Amino acid sequence: MTKAAILEAVGQPLRIDDVVIDNPGPHEVLIRTAACGLCHSDLHFIEGSYPHPLPAIPGHEAAGIVEKVGSEVRTVKPGDAVVSCLSAFCGHCEFCVTGRMALCMGGDTRRAPGAPPRITRASDGSAINQMLNLSAFSEMMLIHEHACVKINPEMPLDRAAVIGCAVTTGAGTIFNACKVTPGETVAVVGCGGVGLATINAAKIAGAGRIIAADPIPEKRALAMKLGATDTVDALANDAAASIVEMTKGGVDHAIEAVGRPASAALAVASLRRGGTATILGMMPLSEKVGLSAIDLLSGKKLQGAIMGMNHFPVDLPRLVEFYLRGLLDLDSIIAERIPLSQINEGFETMKKGDSARSVIVFDQ
Repeated sequence: MTKAAILEAVGQPLRIDDVVIDNPGPHEVLIRTAACGLCHSDLHFIEGSYPHPLPAIPGHEAAGIVEKVGSEVRTVKPGDAVVSCLSAFCGHCEFCVTGRMALCMGGDTRRAPGAPPRITRASDGSAINQMLNLSAFSEMMLIHEHACVKINPEMPLDRAAVIGCAVTTGAGTIFNACKVTPGETVAVVGCGGVGLATINAAKIAGAGRIIAADPIPEKRALAMKLGATDTVDALANDAAASIVEMTKGGVDHAIEAVGRPASAALAVASLRRGGTATILGMMPLSEKVGLSAIDLLSGKKLQGAIMGMNHFPVDLPRLVEFYLRGLLDLDSIIAERIPLSQINEGFETMKKGDSARSVIVFDQ
């Protein structure tokens, strides 16, 4: 039996229940989950902003230890420490073979229609949907081998967990999607887990000025700790003007890490001529973000960067080494560690918006 947090219906608290995890198929890996971060993306599914078949187990920002592997698995073995990643890749589609693994739809990493489900309810054997190929709010995960990567065993797994989404998204955006070069200016709108990781990565990349925009003073202070050189109140009427003034014309890169149209507008308005706005946040599906005619005439660009356009089998172990070398500050990103039984309280804390990441630690 495995304890897991199940989303039975939209808008309802997650319910802790017993589930049964199937044995690994040829390319699957069974992982004992050590830790899993609470991500705002999970909240979007819980609240129904993004649809998903239910019942399902959310959770995707996790780390753990491999218990069993399928007959064809070659990338990990039992006893390995691993981090999961929701951008599971097939390895042979057009996106994968052109180096855009984060865009892979991952169809081949799920079980074929008609195959037994990976997760069933212990009480009656009914299927539980696996969310985002992972379902990490569970003591055990059964996933495709291309949804996890082996990491240095010296890495603390509670810190490793947040690399799986927040840090990969934020750092990947700086290193992969934006390719920030030393001296360039960066503005980050939103200082939650993803925004803070973006700021930290911008510091590692050598950005000349890093401006953090957030309405909450505590988060702006945390951003300064993680590498921001300046902060502004994102809700101030002159927020964009302040950023343009302090950078003498605007920033080279403005990164939106909230998922709100107003935040995207602030990112675009903060750009210098030729600058690029990158949208990371999950906005309501009906929303649109755009550039004006004068923005286009000024050579400004707008892009999305799903999961930071990561190459996670390479990127994640590097980020682990950044932490072990003291470059990546994961300790400040984690606000609290809680047991699985307190997961709903963790999401209530998230809704308040005044703290960084909550992480479930499964041995509590």
